[in-house]
Amino acid sequence: MGIDTGKLLTNAQINDLAVNNGYEYRVLKSIIQVESGQHGFHPVTGKIIIQFEPSWFKRLYKGWAGETRHITWQSNKVGNQNAEWKAFNSAFAVNADAAMKSTSIGMMQLMGFHYAETGFKKVGDMWDFAKESEYNQVLLAIKWIKTVRSLDLAIKNKDWQKIAYYYNGANYRSFRYDTRLFSAYRLTGDY
Repeated sequence: MGIDTGKLLTNAQINDLAVNNGYEYRVLKSIIQVESGQHGFHPVTGKIIIQFEPSWFKRLYKGWAGETRHITWQSNKVGNQNAEWKAFNSAFAVNADAAMKSTSIGMMQLMGFHYAETGFKKVGDMWDFAKESEYNQVLLAIKWIKTVRSLDLAIKNKDWQKIAYYYNGANYRSFRYDTRLFSAYRLTGDY
């Protein structure tokens, strides 16, 4: 199957997105690199890159405790895309909306529950938009970032710890998110 190359993000597009939003190209590219290894779609299957989060599914779908069908989703950990899709599809069969809201998608790994903040009435519409291109995936994340003023400012100021905190939560230190961002920034050349 593979990826339609028209869906791939170029460095020129990253630069345009950065400049149009007041960010440095290298900072935006670093976040993309750390979040997804700079892939919005799986190189073999062409499917959008996902990370299904069982803990979020449990919060968003209250009927999960009595669910005996499709229980694959309950044991999902960060894994390869085959495992992620298997867990996602299992949860989707139980409750489609909760499954999509409980999954981070694309290059910037934006959680589905941010659909309203990115301008969509339904989470499925946000997913459809993200599936169109990596450009759309980054655009979605930037729309969300703009709703979190502290994160927006942290990106503009290259404050790695605050970027890490607001983008990935209070446990960012446990996986060195801030230092990985800074390392990616140092290795990224100027546009």
